[in-house]
Amino acid sequence: MRGFQNKARAYALKLLSYRGRSERELEERLLKKGITKSETSSTIRYFKEIGLVDDMSLAETLKRETLTTRLLSQNGAKRYMLNRGIPRGIVDLVFSSHEDTDFDNAMRIVEKKLKVLGKYPQAVARRRLYNFLLRRGYSSGTIMKVLRDNKLKEED
Repeated sequence: MRGFQNKARAYALKLLSYRGRSERELEERLLKKGITKSETSSTIRYFKEIGLVDDMSLAETLKRETLTTRLLSQNGAKRYMLNRGIPRGIVDLVFSSHEDTDFDNAMRIVEKKLKVLGKYPQAVARRRLYNFLLRRGYSSGTIMKVLRDNKLKEED
């Protein structure tokens, strides 16, 4: 039994050395590797005790990364975190005290993308920007306001 535990811990440590993982991600990877359910839960409990697996701190880190580096909307960031296995309660808690940065992030994206899309007709650039922002989780109201502020009006 001790050999399996060492194997599970070594594999989990290897996974955690690449990037932070949620409990659910770690559990899925360990089970996929063929480690038993009891060994998996024991390993996760061990790494939680020593502080290497902490969904709350991972959620804080992912929030910072998704909003500042990836420039996702708050909804996009929440969806990303839920897909990474962070429980909904933690995601809601992390975003409860956050100011609305969607407009600023969308504005930064549009300014950056306009450098490339500037050579296209205005209607094409507008449509591409709209779809790009929509895929990133921005609301259509925010997108329309950003496009209006950047003088990308609909052609009649």
